[in-house]
Amino acid sequence: MWKWYALLSAVFAALTAIFSKLGVRNVHPDLATALRVSVILVMTWGIALCGNGMRHIKEIDGRSLLFLFLSALATGASWLFYFRALQCGDASKVAPIDKLSVAITIFLSIVLLGEPAELKTILGGLLITCGSLVLLL
Repeated sequence: MWKWYALLSAVFAALTAIFSKLGVRNVHPDLATALRVSVILVMTWGIALCGNGMRHIKEIDGRSLLFLFLSALATGASWLFYFRALQCGDASKVAPIDKLSVAITIFLSIVLLGEPAELKTILGGLLITCGSLVLLL
């Protein structure tokens, strides 16, 4: 099932790039990011409140909360830079370079999380890196 979720994530990430490029044309990128985050905030809290997510809130420990907070900071920084890149660059070039995050995640998950370094995973990360480098150069 996780593969379907990942594929849907990719589809919505692609739509995000297109919609963001169209939306950020005449809007300061920081303001555009703030508007985007506000909509996401309302949507995700609505899902958590309407679903069963809130009944687990007391189970969150300090370590998990710390890493969720750090994740939020990293996400915010990523979005701010992404919108700035979209405002002055082509979505067809910005989005693939942004996806270097996949290769970086592969590397960090092996080094920091101790995940297995399978040949196909490493090869996929290298191919993503090569594609991004082609766009950068």
